[in-house]
Amino acid sequence: MQLLKAVWALAGAAICCFVIFVIRSHFLKEGQLAAGTCEIVTLDRDSSQPRRTIARQTARCACKKGQIAGTTRARPACVDARIVKAKQWCEMLPCLEGEGCNLLINKSGWTCTQPGGRVKTTTVS
Repeated sequence: MQLLKAVWALAGAAICCFVIFVIRSHFLKEGQLAAGTCEIVTLDRDSSQPRRTIARQTARCACKKGQIAGTTRARPACVDARIVKAKQWCEMLPCLEGEGCNLLINKSGWTCTQPGGRVKTTTVS
């Protein structure tokens, strides 16, 4: 009797998962992102200069109304559009936990300073 109940429960769970998958795939066509999410499309690193690595990243985002593509905790994310328009980059929390954020003088990006003194500079293009 217990085994029969367990089988029915597993069958019900499997059917529910299948229905959720079908509904989700119906609304999200292949290649589409869920609202409010981002994905990295390209990531290129250049370490040809000593003590310096230049990384270029392109992200694709499906942001909600009032949001725009940005960076949160060193990952692409949808952020409040006013942050980007005002170039107040540190408000979107672009640095990792424990790092300090500072705006570049010309507001073209920001720096993340680690406790050991290592600095990562990000510019927006």
